[in-house]
Amino acid sequence: MEEKVLLEVEEARRILGASRWKIYELIHRGELPVLRIGRLVRIPRRALEEWIVANTRHPGSSGESIC
Repeated sequence: MEEKVLLEVEEARRILGASRWKIYELIHRGELPVLRIGRLVRIPRRALEEWIVANTRHPGSSGESIC
């Protein structure tokens, strides 16, 4: 089965293990990339994966967590 290119907020929530509120907060702050189609909010799978990599801290690294 082919993976969806665009994810619904609920799907991104499950992938990240975060609350629905937290996902919308990240979207509102412009931290999580989204595509708006009218009133629909979709999160491009590739952009979400890149966001995860870019925001992953490794042991011993400095920097502040965004969550």
